[in-house]
Amino acid sequence: MRTSFKHSISNPAQFKQQLLVWAQHFREVIFLDSNQYPQQYSSYDCVLAVDAFTSIKTDYHNAFEDLKVYQQTTKDWLFGYLSYDLKNDVEELQSANGDQLEFPDLFFFQPKKIFLLKDNDLEIHYLNMCDDELHDDLEEIVNLETILEDSNTVIEIQQRIPKEQYLLKIKEMLVHIHRGDIYEANFCMEFYADYTEINPLEMYHKLNVISETPFAAYFKNNKQFLLCASPERYLRKEGTKVITQPIKGTAKRNFDLIADNQAMEDLQADPKERAENTMIVDLVRNDLSHTAEKGSVKVEELCAIYTFKQVHQMISTIVSEVAHHISPVDIIKTTFPMGSMTGAPKISAMKIIEDLEETKRGLYSGAIGYFTPDGNFDFNVVIRSILYNHENQYVSFSVGSAITAQSIPENEYEECLLKAKAMRQVLNNQQE
Repeated sequence: MRTSFKHSISNPAQFKQQLLVWAQHFREVIFLDSNQYPQQYSSYDCVLAVDAFTSIKTDYHNAFEDLKVYQQTTKDWLFGYLSYDLKNDVEELQSANGDQLEFPDLFFFQPKKIFLLKDNDLEIHYLNMCDDELHDDLEEIVNLETILEDSNTVIEIQQRIPKEQYLLKIKEMLVHIHRGDIYEANFCMEFYADYTEINPLEMYHKLNVISETPFAAYFKNNKQFLLCASPERYLRKEGTKVITQPIKGTAKRNFDLIADNQAMEDLQADPKERAENTMIVDLVRNDLSHTAEKGSVKVEELCAIYTFKQVHQMISTIVSEVAHHISPVDIIKTTFPMGSMTGAPKISAMKIIEDLEETKRGLYSGAIGYFTPDGNFDFNVVIRSILYNHENQYVSFSVGSAITAQSIPENEYEECLLKAKAMRQVLNNQQE
């Protein structure tokens, strides 16, 4: 079904830029970049999939079953995303908040052309219908100029929930916690710009340079774009092993090395941050147990500190083993949405989140990634991301934090502003 070709790349960093510029010819694009961040679980440094041969686009109703049929029928590479609002397919929930981005709840496509880069080794997989284009495409890519024009555009960003209202909502969330309705919930708020046009490729490049995260993604579906600088993996499957790596716990980087090291130590020792992380680990262990072999769910790493260009993060790694007959889509469905973006207990937290938030999350706090022909998969968590609907001329990004009994509303607000820094900086055309 596919023609495969291997090639050696002398300058992988330059080639990645050339790939992404070349990809703009196509209606459907997914570009995933690890930014050479050191990680235990990784197959490729960079992946590009373009040009849909087949696709699936749907709202949440029966979405996972439709995806399961699509994945089992094609038995091919599939690239796409799962929006947060697929929660409504998993549980008796709803999404009634405003949505000006208007992305479908689920979108996957079977690409005609795939590029997989690891170190200097490039694999290319073309459907047989277009394999005669392979060598011409490669020649075009390696000869591309990659200089991006700087538009100097400054976007006027508005905040959906003003600070005073945000603080009141966190206090209301704390009432639920103290009453015992929930232990923890991730509360998010939107920043947006109406009647705005941006150059998505330019904005993605700037965001990625600022952040250099291991789960960066550029997504295009005609006039809908995701520019993602995510540091978080949602879920990965390697053979019979399933891996999830939730983030809970954030600290600001510091230019002074001593102060920066102290910030790491303080984060590692912070009882609130550790409690947040541990609660989500327990939730994720329960989610994995739905498809895991008995006794196979294990915490490989608890509350480890990872450093990125903008922030330090507390990350745990939880794994399980699954039987060969378990559907890849069922593994995702029984763990979705990811615990780091919901709370505990999960269903109660999602109901309270829906009541207090003012924007439909959509693709934000969903996941983007791919399935392989043999049923493996890898998906990130869509955070630290700019979403753009060119047709609606609407730009949006959202940020959130985990609210627990120990939360101080002012501190949660400051954490949200810290997480918003890179997106705001890119859209306001500011230098670091």
